[in-house]
Amino acid sequence: MKHPIFFLLRPPAITYDLGIAWNWEYDRKFVGIISAIARARGITMFEINRANLEQTFQQVKNDQLRFSAILDRASDEDEAFLPFAAELDRRAQNGELRLINPYALLKKAADKATMHLELLAHGVQVPYTIIISPYNQKQEIGLSLTDLAKLGRPFIIKPANTTGGGLGVVLGAETLKDVIETRQHHKNDKYLLQEAVKPGYLSESRGWFRVFYAFGCILPCWWDDQTHLYEAITADDEKSFGLAPLRTVTTMIHQACGLDFFSTEIVFTRDQRFVVVDYVNEMCDMRPQSGHRDGVPDSVVQTIAGSFIDFVVEQKKSFPLDREVINS
Repeated sequence: MKHPIFFLLRPPAITYDLGIAWNWEYDRKFVGIISAIARARGITMFEINRANLEQTFQQVKNDQLRFSAILDRASDEDEAFLPFAAELDRRAQNGELRLINPYALLKKAADKATMHLELLAHGVQVPYTIIISPYNQKQEIGLSLTDLAKLGRPFIIKPANTTGGGLGVVLGAETLKDVIETRQHHKNDKYLLQEAVKPGYLSESRGWFRVFYAFGCILPCWWDDQTHLYEAITADDEKSFGLAPLRTVTTMIHQACGLDFFSTEIVFTRDQRFVVVDYVNEMCDMRPQSGHRDGVPDSVVQTIAGSFIDFVVEQKKSFPLDREVINS
């Protein structure tokens, strides 16, 4: 007598249009805005945080959970997310999902020395800069007083790969002794010595800008480097003060770094040049101004969130996976 053969059928994977991994409490509002726009446009979204990280990781590994596109705002500073990030990277390289800001591009963009050379190659104006090798690679820096003189005084010392917020940056360096001492703080990192670029004034505003790039959408803002306060640039501002180059320069930076979403700092100098001083901020602080005095204007946050969903709508078409319907 023949025995019946039973086949174990794996249930279809649950697929979301967008996944967002986040762990910073101040990202809650930004993620919530993206989620609200997603619901309004019929886009399904799934949030990954510390509470559900391990379960989500296992489900993705076992092919029970999939994403058309995913944004990772956690693994850059939280090691608990690294195995999940590695799995996402593997699947992205296999063409199974689209990573917003792929990890290889993030790593490249985070290296200020690499981006300095890339921006020069793409014709972007940057401060006069001397790049010095890591202390652990070469203890002698071989700088002459003539080299330092070209930087002017004071000059800026910054590590190439230290994360944002100005960590490790010396703004008022004056001497070779400052360089020798500072580069020993991060002995395995390259350092950039840069001239201090001074802004001109446009009416009563310092010519200092932070510009956001989000999936082809360019959003320039006034940004005061002293107070860290933002103000959205209006169409009238852009026309009256001749600020169209902010868009041109940001497009050139995108061509150099390849990221989907980033910000940059651009200075309108006293000799009327647009010089990029903070090349690529690959993990933007998106706290809205309505809740934080030094936050991003709410209209800018809303537009960026909408650009995310515009991108996901198009990306969804590229991953026609078998789906179990999700009610977002």
